[in-house]
Amino acid sequence: MTLATPLTPSSSAAPEVVVVGSLNMDLVVRTPRHPVPGETLLGHGFATTPGGKGANQAVAAARLGATTAMVGRLGDDAYGRALRDNLTREGIRHQAVLTSPAGATGVAMIQVDDASQNSIVVIPGSNAELTPDDVEAAEALLASAKLVVCQLEVPLETVRHALERARAHGATTLLNAAPAMALPGELLALVDWLVVNESEAEALGGCPVADPDQAARAIARLQALGCRRVLITLGAQGVVAGLESGLHHAPARPVAAVDTTGAGDTFVGAFAAALARGAEVATALHEGQAAAAIAVTRPGAQAAIPYRHELPTR
Repeated sequence: MTLATPLTPSSSAAPEVVVVGSLNMDLVVRTPRHPVPGETLLGHGFATTPGGKGANQAVAAARLGATTAMVGRLGDDAYGRALRDNLTREGIRHQAVLTSPAGATGVAMIQVDDASQNSIVVIPGSNAELTPDDVEAAEALLASAKLVVCQLEVPLETVRHALERARAHGATTLLNAAPAMALPGELLALVDWLVVNESEAEALGGCPVADPDQAARAIARLQALGCRRVLITLGAQGVVAGLESGLHHAPARPVAAVDTTGAGDTFVGAFAAALARGAEVATALHEGQAAAAIAVTRPGAQAAIPYRHELPTR
C-alpha cells in the first residue's frame, strides 16, 4: 500500500468542494428486463464507463462549476489508470487519490432494463483500503474546502474521520448515506446535510418511504436522531427537504427517463456545487434537480452529467 504524503494545495487552486469516497469502473449491461434467479437472459448492450459514487459526485460538482478535489484509492491496474486519467480530463484535483499496488480497482456491475430501472452490485476493491490516515494526509485539502462530501462506499471509520476533520476546519459537511445502512447517532451528529433516497431513508429512519407524506415522517425521525437538514430524493416525485424553516416539497420536472444510473449522484454534486458558491438552498435544490433531470435522459452515469450552462434558468 502506498504511503500517504501530506498535501499542500496551491492558493490559486484551493478546492471549494472535496469529495471523500469511491472510484469504480462501471460495467453496464442493458437488458429488456431484470432476470429472475437461475435465468439466462440475452442483453442488448454493454459499456465500460467511469463511476463510483464519490467520483460521480466529484464530476457533477466540477461540471456544475465548483473547484473540486477528491480523496480516494485506486488499484495499480488498467481500470485505476483509466479512472485517474478521467479525473484529469474533468479538472478534478487527484493528488489525494492514492494507489494500492496490491489491490484491484473497485468495479460496479450495473444492469439497466428497458424501463430505465437499474440494479447494481459493487465490488469495493481498493475503495475498502481508504483509511483515516489517508484522510489525515489530505488535511490541507479539507482545511481549504467550503464543503466536504462523503458517501458509504468506503470504510465507515474513514467516513467518520473525514466528517470530524471537516468540522474541525469549519467546512460544511454533506453525507449521502448510500448504500443503505443503519448509522450511529454520533456519526449523524457530524452531518450538516444528509441526502438519502427512499430505501436509504427507510434504513436510517426505520419507516417506509414511498411518497412525500412518508418522507416527511422519516425526516422527523432523522432530525430526532440529530440530523439538522435532511433531503429525501423521491425520483419522479421530487425532493422533500427538512430544514430549520420547516418541511419543503420540491416537485420534479417531468422527463422521459432513459437511464437512472447516477441520477442521485448528479443531484448531490450539483447541490454541493451550488452551496459551495453561496447559493440559497432553494437555488441549490433547483440546480440539483435540474441536473438530475437532464442526467436521466442520457445513458450512463458520468457521461450523462450535464454542465452548468445546460441547466434551465428558473
